[in-house]
Amino acid sequence: MKRLFALLTALALLCGAAGAAAEKTELIVFAAASMTETLTEIQALYGAVAPEVELVYNFDSSGTLKTQIEEGAACDVFISAAPKQMNQLDAAADAGANPDGLDFVMQGTRIDLLENKVALAVPEGNPAGIESYDDLAARLAAGDVLLAMGNADVPVGQYTQKILAHYGLDEAALAAAGVVTYGSNVKEVTAQVREAAVDCGVIYATDAFSAGLTVADTATAEMCGQVIYPAAVLNITQNEAAARAFLDYLTGPEASAVFEAVGFSPLSK
Repeated sequence: MKRLFALLTALALLCGAAGAAAEKTELIVFAAASMTETLTEIQALYGAVAPEVELVYNFDSSGTLKTQIEEGAACDVFISAAPKQMNQLDAAADAGANPDGLDFVMQGTRIDLLENKVALAVPEGNPAGIESYDDLAARLAAGDVLLAMGNADVPVGQYTQKILAHYGLDEAALAAAGVVTYGSNVKEVTAQVREAAVDCGVIYATDAFSAGLTVADTATAEMCGQVIYPAAVLNITQNEAAARAFLDYLTGPEASAVFEAVGFSPLSK
């Protein structure tokens, strides 16, 4: 009986050790909704590179993610679809960019990871026959098209606002005229276009690619600026080494190939 007890005890200890060895580091990554497809693909690839790490994603608009971080959500790595939301969390940013003096970015880790393009996407067959941003501007002014765009707190919405301003269009007047609808993130705008609920939508080129949508035109930097995706490890992380390693992987050739395949331009490889 004593021998049986000793054997069972040894087996329990071995199982406990094996369980401990199998435990993974949970790495929480907050990323712009427009990265859903690419980061999901990278998740599988990274599992082969770092099997000891489990990636846990939270995809949403960059503004929503920034607010969640500010309110105390656990997050190791943040990837925004625009510098604005990262600046609002970065103590190194000037007071104009970070008016609340928030300090969440681990200094020395922030990089410009990717560049995207702002695309004018249309439903299958392009029923309204929209040809370009110039054409869209004229037809919005005439009130004969329906445009989907992101809310003002969403980067893709902010880029769209710049495009409207470039053409001298009053967003509030367009909304009052009923020729603009909104989405809380780029995926909602994309869905409206894919379902042909609108005549067109302003989304990212990568989302148009992933959704199989036709792009009628692409905005220039003069129209809305560069679409830069900054990334950083946050100083609230409990897994700094793993977070740094994952961010480094995102700049490497394997991840860069995934990004490039959908239309991103890697900036830090």
